[in-house]
Amino acid sequence: MATADPFDIRMRFSAQLQHLNASTTAAQKAAQFALKYKDMEEDLHSCILEQLEKTSMNTRANIMYFLEHLLEMASKDRQNQYVRMMQRDIIRVVDAVCPEDGSGAANVKVVRKVLQSLMNKSILLEQTVAEIEGCLKERDTSVDAGFSSPANGDDASRPKNGNGTTNSHRLDKRQIEQRIEEDRERHKRMRESMWAVPGTIEEEAMKLLEETSDLGEDDHILGREEREEYQREDASPIWSSKSRKTTQRRQQSRKKRRCMSRVAGIFLALLTNDASRGVNKGGKSA
Repeated sequence: MATADPFDIRMRFSAQLQHLNASTTAAQKAAQFALKYKDMEEDLHSCILEQLEKTSMNTRANIMYFLEHLLEMASKDRQNQYVRMMQRDIIRVVDAVCPEDGSGAANVKVVRKVLQSLMNKSILLEQTVAEIEGCLKERDTSVDAGFSSPANGDDASRPKNGNGTTNSHRLDKRQIEQRIEEDRERHKRMRESMWAVPGTIEEEAMKLLEETSDLGEDDHILGREEREEYQREDASPIWSSKSRKTTQRRQQSRKKRRCMSRVAGIFLALLTNDASRGVNKGGKSA
């Protein structure tokens, strides 16, 4: 089997980093590529740092999201070398994604989000994230500076650095539109993940069953009392809207509990049927 050319691997990995976007698939593909060639992890790590320091601010933000996938996958696969190198160079990464000159102010939220995620996954220490947060507060000013356009096309309106030269890191219109589209795509995926339904329902069914009480005589008595109170207050000419809303909320809460109780009963019946079928099959096979 022929050995892969290290230079070719580096070039291919660099191309993947340069073409990252809001797609989770692209980030995972690049992470899998890095994990596949773990014998070149130091070289590929230096490649990540190189791309962070020479690409556009949009690409740097995408690489920051990619690092979250890479470190999570490396941690699960016990490839801790990537994790250790990133822990060592995390300050350098942050400085590249949102530099001190304010050119990457729009990336501050990206850095915060990724660092928080890595801390929650025990990849970064809480103390390290707190120290970086102190630096980010100073860079989180004039977030819109990189997205603003010069008035009437006058270059004199552009902000200048300490040497009196024009800031060369300003995003052009195409980059701004690209960033807006990528952020919109990420927000869409985030909303989708919030509504993701787990594949198994057994635990949820048992939890509903444990938390929901059976419908007994006390529930019927309470229901009749609430109905009588509702009818009595409805007939009164001085019934406030507040008391009406309170009664309606009580009724809705009661209906919800009854519905949950019925759902839990259905789930339990399904689980019981599945268990009995398994026992019957075992008896027949014996």
